[in-house]
Amino acid sequence: MEMPDAADLRPAPLPGVEMTFTLARLPSADLNRALYAAVGARVCWTDRFPWTHERWRAWVERLELSTWIAMAEGTVAGFFEIEAQPGGDTEIHLVGLTPAFVGRGYGGYLVEQCTRRAWQRGELWAPAAGPASRVWLRTSSLDHPNAIANYRRRGFKVAAESTAPKLVPDPRIAPWPLPRDPRHKADHPQPLRDR
Repeated sequence: MEMPDAADLRPAPLPGVEMTFTLARLPSADLNRALYAAVGARVCWTDRFPWTHERWRAWVERLELSTWIAMAEGTVAGFFEIEAQPGGDTEIHLVGLTPAFVGRGYGGYLVEQCTRRAWQRGELWAPAAGPASRVWLRTSSLDHPNAIANYRRRGFKVAAESTAPKLVPDPRIAPWPLPRDPRHKADHPQPLRDR
């Protein structure tokens, strides 16, 4: 999905309590790994789990990547990673809420604030990268069921679509709780049977 103009960004309703956003000025592989697991486990963010500590460090210590931490009610409510790419492209790599904040009206505001900061590249973060000319992101059917509608409400449009298989963990052996078996369609959940 993409947003080719900052004027396309539409605000979200304010959440019921104050939500603040802090740029992680000291890159930390440990922090990003923990946030990735806390936010993404329920929506099958598994691609980075095999990464070594060195690979995490190489990822987060780049000047073109920024990590933002969302706080609400005195705790971490979510985070996002945005990357300044060549030619003015700015990719939202990750954006999401921790489980305690899902379904409480924070998601739209999180995406809005993430997108605002993506458009502020070259000013607020990645000063050498220059201004953004397009903000884009990838999503999938494994993401939160309201994710695509949320992105559209913020002003994103579908830029391209593709279909590809993805291996996802069996929730019976996953080291984190999953709300449903991600191997089945959300609208037709099927119980797992012991084998």
